[in-house]
Amino acid sequence: MSVPLPRYDYTRAGCGGVELALARARVVLRASGAIWLPDEAALVVADLHLEKGSAYARRGQLLPPYDTRDALGRLAAEVAALSPRTVVFLGDTFHDDGGEARLSKRDAEALETLAANRILIWVMGNHDRDGPKALPGRAVATATACGLTLTHEPADGSAPAEVAGHLHPCARVRGKAASVRRRCFVTDGERLILPAFGAYAGGLNVLDRAFAGLFRRPPLIAALGQGRVHPVGWASLRPD
Repeated sequence: MSVPLPRYDYTRAGCGGVELALARARVVLRASGAIWLPDEAALVVADLHLEKGSAYARRGQLLPPYDTRDALGRLAAEVAALSPRTVVFLGDTFHDDGGEARLSKRDAEALETLAANRILIWVMGNHDRDGPKALPGRAVATATACGLTLTHEPADGSAPAEVAGHLHPCARVRGKAASVRRRCFVTDGERLILPAFGAYAGGLNVLDRAFAGLFRRPPLIAALGQGRVHPVGWASLRPD
């Protein structure tokens, strides 16, 4: 039996995103997979997994080596559009502890350019526990903005005002002829889980048991489309 979706109040943002209240903070869910906190001019992204392609290549599994360039290009576009004062990375920014050392000179310079006239905050994740060593910014276990706790891995059980990544949420949504699978935001208005920003990060279906117990009510799913965020009812979701 499908579970009806409780009413969620949100408005359309001019960027094609969705604006809503998260524990009284104004949050814009952007089609890139980033969130924008307008009251503090903070841009937040999760799980870039930079240099995942090169990590796989070292183990003999060859992937096109363009994942870092792709993620940084999309991030630069968000920065250009919003001019944030702060950019927060919610952990697993690098795929492993050696990822920073494998950055090309061009990609390292792109991150340094990103830091010009703004603050970079690197929340540490399970893939990059030490944070960057040579890049600008500061590494922290958690950060705060607009009364929200910005962290990598969601805490067990209820965690009001928490913004996290780590789970790489995706939704399979029933369509008229077939289902489609999209990265997505997940929120019940109290906590929010961001999709992975990285090109090779993959995703976990929101119906997976890893999400069970994280939300007090059936959450709103906000799926990423081409330049637009699509709110999705819980009854429209399908397992993989």
